[in-house]
Amino acid sequence: MNDLIFLGIESSCDDTAAAIVTGEGRILSSVVSSQTDLHEDFGGVVPEIAARAHAERLDRAVEQALTEAGTKLRELSGVAVTAGPGLIGGVMAGVMCAKGIAAGAGLPLVGVNHLAGHALTPRLTDGVDFPYLMLLVSGGHCQFLRVDGAQDFTRLGGTIDDAPGEAFDKLAKLLALPQPGGPSVEAEAALGDPDRFDLPRPLLDRPGCDMSFSGLKTAALRLRDRLIAEQGGLHQRDRRDLCAAFQTAMAEILAEKARRALAEARVPLLAVAGGVAANGAIRAALEAVATEARARFLAPPLRLCTDNGAMIAWAGIERFRLGHSDGMDLAARPRWPLDRHAAPMLGGGKKGAKA
Repeated sequence: MNDLIFLGIESSCDDTAAAIVTGEGRILSSVVSSQTDLHEDFGGVVPEIAARAHAERLDRAVEQALTEAGTKLRELSGVAVTAGPGLIGGVMAGVMCAKGIAAGAGLPLVGVNHLAGHALTPRLTDGVDFPYLMLLVSGGHCQFLRVDGAQDFTRLGGTIDDAPGEAFDKLAKLLALPQPGGPSVEAEAALGDPDRFDLPRPLLDRPGCDMSFSGLKTAALRLRDRLIAEQGGLHQRDRRDLCAAFQTAMAEILAEKARRALAEARVPLLAVAGGVAANGAIRAALEAVATEARARFLAPPLRLCTDNGAMIAWAGIERFRLGHSDGMDLAARPRWPLDRHAAPMLGGGKKGAKA
């Protein structure tokens, strides 16, 4: 089935994306329309605004992806779409768009778990074999997954509250930095002293691979308030040092939990995906852990770290090869755990349901 050509549609949060991908793993086109400008005044993603923007932009994103790939609808083998988890309005917009295209063109429809798209990205970019360990770390999710097949995921641990990307966004808001918070905090941290402030490393004193970032965020808030009270304001140096300390604490938490997850999974590869995988300090910390464990480390290109249609197209291809497709009754799902046998993680998260 290497001659497959799939359209992938992604609209689970605040990026409207479409891509054309082949069964050989060639990305013929990848279009991502960001909504950052629509949400920046609100300090985070507004679900109603995001859903409306998806509905307005999806057809244009698909048309552009087809044009850039030099592909006609009749040449496609199928349509893959994120069917969850995520902000339900955006997911519904993507699913309805995909249904219309599939029905109109007479193509198979494949509903994809957004998290599986991230988790299977190493197979798209590097053709890796199963099994491997995946750290999926983004604005709405954070979990360690042992990946044994395209639909075979075992969760070894995850966040019980905020996801790292959400914590970065909240810190940026506290410090009046631009959204999205991850890139803003990383830029400030590069100019700061990570050792000036002592921030907590939640759950490192407990066994297992579960994580918590809410306490780290609260400690940063209290430190900011104390500095303002003592000095009458927050200086640029304070902001930079606080970002550096926060990023270092985050990297150390993820690195230690990755060390434990690798020991438990006993696999030859540690991969990372999701928006926070673009953070250089976190990548470096994870790569050091993999080297220590004599495992290979793999991170996707930066353009495939954040939400994109290519990963959805590929995950659809993987499902289709296993004989799976969906009918016009495919439903949008706000929650959709990859590991169906694991107990649900606590918390909802403003950027999407924990899974």
